[in-house]
Amino acid sequence: MFAVVKTGGKQYRVAEGDVIKVEKLDGEAGKSITLDEVLMVGDAKGIKVGEPLVKGAKVTAEVLEQKKDKKITVFKKKRRHNYRRKVGHRQEITVLRVTKIAGAAAKKAAAKKTEEAAAE
Repeated sequence: MFAVVKTGGKQYRVAEGDVIKVEKLDGEAGKSITLDEVLMVGDAKGIKVGEPLVKGAKVTAEVLEQKKDKKITVFKKKRRHNYRRKVGHRQEITVLRVTKIAGAAAKKAAAKKTEEAAAE
């Protein structure tokens, strides 16, 4: 089972047990957080795509640590003008382990209801 989650302006494809690095979220190490912006949920039977979000779908993750990412260097230069600027930046990130993906149960229940209606 997998899901596509939106957080920090980016989208991540996650499955249970995956470890991902996302932009800083509130929460201490060891705490559990819920990601509500689920764009798609899928399993072996098929996928469910939201419009834009899947209703009732949630991804629960455990915060492993809060840290800073590797340093990037921003260098600006204008040739022949003696203009040079060098700045470094380290983005704060949160490392998460996905523990549970909820939302496929509603899909299975809806499929059973349509099968029962077709049988009658």
